[in-house]
Amino acid sequence: MNLGNKAIKESDLYDPVKEYFTKMGFLVKGEVKDCDVVAVKDELMIVTEMKLALNLDVILQASIRQRITDIVYIAVPKKMRVIKTKRFKNSCYLLRRLEIGLLFVSFKGKYSFVEEVVKPNAYSREMSKRLANKKRKSVLKEFNERYGDFNKGGITGETVITAYREKAIHIATLLKKHGHLSIKQLKEFGTDSKKTSIILQHNHYGWFNRVSRGTYELTQKGMNSLLQYGKLVNYYENLEED
Repeated sequence: MNLGNKAIKESDLYDPVKEYFTKMGFLVKGEVKDCDVVAVKDELMIVTEMKLALNLDVILQASIRQRITDIVYIAVPKKMRVIKTKRFKNSCYLLRRLEIGLLFVSFKGKYSFVEEVVKPNAYSREMSKRLANKKRKSVLKEFNERYGDFNKGGITGETVITAYREKAIHIATLLKKHGHLSIKQLKEFGTDSKKTSIILQHNHYGWFNRVSRGTYELTQKGMNSLLQYGKLVNYYENLEED
C-alpha cells in the first residue's frame, strides 16, 4: 500500500492487520458485529480495534470487546514522537494490566509492517466462563455465515455487507440473470437453504416482487442496488459458472 503523502485513515490499517493474522493461519474479516477486525483459527477468536491514536476511548472499546473473546488487540499507526512520551509508556502499562495487546502499523512506500508492541494474555478459565457467551456466539455466527470478506475494517459511514445482505445479494444476482425464479429454483442455484424464503417474504430492502406463489422477480430498486456491490455480484456470477 503506497499512501504517498496522504493522511492515514483508520481503514488504511485494515489490509496490513489482515495480512498479519492471515500469515499466522487465521481467517480474517472486517466489520463483524461492530468489531473492526475479527480473526478466527479453530476455536481461537481474536478481535482488533483500529484507531489513529492510542487513547482512553479505544482502550475502553477494547476492554468491552473482552466480553466476547479471549484475545483483543488495538492497532494504531506507529509514530516515533509518541513512543518516547511518558503518556505512551503509561498507556502500555494500562494495556498490560487489562491484558490487551497493541499492534503498531508502519508504512514505507508501497510496503507496510505490523509489529506486536504489547502481548495480550488470554483470560484464565474462570474469567472466560464469565464472558458474554451470547454476544460471542453472535459474532462467530455472523463471521461464519459470511461467504467472504467484503468489508474493510475501520470504514465509517458506509453500508456494512452483513451475512444477511450477502444472502439477499446472492438471490438478487440470480433473479437479475434468470428473471422469475421460484424459491425451490433459487435454492437449487445455491442460495441459503434456510434463509431464502424468509429474505424474499420479508423483503427488507424492497428488492423483490412476488410474481406468484413462491415465485419472485427483481424490482428496479433491487436492480439499482446491485450496482453498489459489484465485487460481490461478480463473486456470485462466477460461483454459478463454476
